[in-house]
Amino acid sequence: MVVYEGAFWLVNILVTGGAGYVGSVCAEQLVKQRHRVVCYDNLSAGHRAAVAPGVLFVRGDLAEAAKLDRVCREYKIGAVMHFAATALVEESMRNPALFYRNNVSSSLTLLNVLAENKVTKLVFSSSAAVYGEPQTVPIREDHPTAPINPYGETKLVLERALAWYQRAYGLEFVCLRYFNAAGATKLLGEDHRPETHLLPRLLQSLHGPSAQFAIYGNDYPTPDGTCVRDFVHVSDIAQAHVLALRKLSKLKYVIYNVGSGKGHSIREVVDSAERLTGRKLSVRISPRRSGDPASLVASADRLREELGWKPRHLDLDSIVGTAWDWKRRHPEGYATKNLPGRSSAGRT
Repeated sequence: MVVYEGAFWLVNILVTGGAGYVGSVCAEQLVKQRHRVVCYDNLSAGHRAAVAPGVLFVRGDLAEAAKLDRVCREYKIGAVMHFAATALVEESMRNPALFYRNNVSSSLTLLNVLAENKVTKLVFSSSAAVYGEPQTVPIREDHPTAPINPYGETKLVLERALAWYQRAYGLEFVCLRYFNAAGATKLLGEDHRPETHLLPRLLQSLHGPSAQFAIYGNDYPTPDGTCVRDFVHVSDIAQAHVLALRKLSKLKYVIYNVGSGKGHSIREVVDSAERLTGRKLSVRISPRRSGDPASLVASADRLREELGWKPRHLDLDSIVGTAWDWKRRHPEGYATKNLPGRSSAGRT
C-alpha cells in the first residue's frame, strides 16, 4: 500500500534479511522516515536484537511461499528491499549448493509471491562480487561481469532474473552493487557467527586479550601485497537503498555501484584501527582465501549523479571509529546484555 502525506511518500515495506547487518540499518532508516517496515528473517545469520524499534518482525524463510504470501497480504506490502542471502565467499567455494538454494531458488520464490500479489517495486542488495577480478579500476557499472566465486555468481543470476520479471510482470527494480560495507550506527553494528569480515575480526582482536590478527595473503599485485577494498559506511549504503526506492519509477539505470571510489589495503585498515584504539596487534600472514580478488574499488559517479547520493563517512578513520564505538558498547555483539533501545523492537 502506498499513501501520500504532505511531502512524504509512505509505503509498507518488506525488508528481507532485516535482522542482518545492512538490512537492519536500512530498516532503521526507513522507520525514521515514517514508513511501516516489516522485517522478514529466518535468523540463520541475523539477530533478533538487531531489529530496530518500530520495525515489525516476522520470523520466516524465503522458501516458505505461503508465509510470504500471508505477510504481503496481511501488511499490504507495497515495496520490497531484498537483503536476505547467504554471503560468506569462502563458504560459497566449499558449498555452492547452499548458495544456489538460498540466493537463487528462495529468491525466485519471493519474486513469484510478489508477482502474484502485484507488488512491483523492489530494491535488490547485490554485490561487487559480480565483477570478479577487475580489468580496470575504479570499476564502473558497465565493467564485464565474471564472478570468481559462487556467491558472486548467485547475485548475478538473480540480477538477470529480475530483468526478465520486469518484462513479464512489470516489476520495477534496481540492483545496488555495493562494495565493502563497514562501520556502525549508534544501535546497530556488525556481528556474524562465525565472524569472517575484516573490520569486526580486527576489532575483536584489539578488544581481546591476545591481540593477534591474521591477514590472508600478502602477495597480491597491490602496493603493499595485501588486498585492496573500497570501504563504505553501512548507513551510507542504507541511504542509497532509500534513495533508490524513492526514485525507482524515474531511474535511468537499473544497476548502481555503492562505494567510496577510494581503495584501502588490509594493512591500512590495521593501521587505522591501531591508531584509533591506541593498541597494537601481532599480525601473522596466513594463506590466501579462495575466491578473493586482489582489488575491488568502485566508481560510484552514477549513484551520486542520478540519485543525489551524498555519503557522510568519507574517510577510513571515520568508518573504523564508528565500528570501534559500537564494539566498546557491545563487546559480545548482540549477545551483550541490556542492549539499549530494544524493548520495542517489534513483534513476531
